[in-house]
Amino acid sequence: MTVLEAIHNRKAYRKLERIDIGDELIEQLAEAAQLAPSCFNKQPWKYVFVKDAKQLEELKDAYSAGNEWCYDASMVIAVFSRKEDDCVIRDREYYLFDTGISAGFLMLRATELGYVAHPIAGYSPKKVRNALGIPEIYDVVTLICVGKKVDLSHDPEVREQEETRAPRKDFREFVFVDRYGQGV
Repeated sequence: MTVLEAIHNRKAYRKLERIDIGDELIEQLAEAAQLAPSCFNKQPWKYVFVKDAKQLEELKDAYSAGNEWCYDASMVIAVFSRKEDDCVIRDREYYLFDTGISAGFLMLRATELGYVAHPIAGYSPKKVRNALGIPEIYDVVTLICVGKKVDLSHDPEVREQEETRAPRKDFREFVFVDRYGQGV
């Protein structure tokens, strides 16, 4: 699978099949995250890969209403960082940007390997920090729910909902050439 194919295949599926997660998968995802670029190579990101059933159960309390589908994740990856671990150049803080690139690399690698890696914003950072022992000095940037996509061939209505990609903006709405407002 090419990078472009992984980009096209990555989707935020919500119907997940539970699978066993081995250390090899964690290492492959961590390696992809590790290779991401960062300001002066500071690599400010940190990850907790949660695969233990008891820990996954403890995380359930952290999810916002509407994210109950995360209960079926085989692994949840807590992504966190802090400003002090990355570049601050005048008023530009790079830690969230750099951590986001790293998480994006991880998600594309998961897609390439045939897994769903769905990032969420609906969670309580405080509850996540408490459940996973993450110090308060860190900002929990996202949780990534990992599993296998459920075979929905028996349920066409749900399959269509899961397979249909949310509409994307036309690139002409956000791409300018040479100067803001100057379209392609």
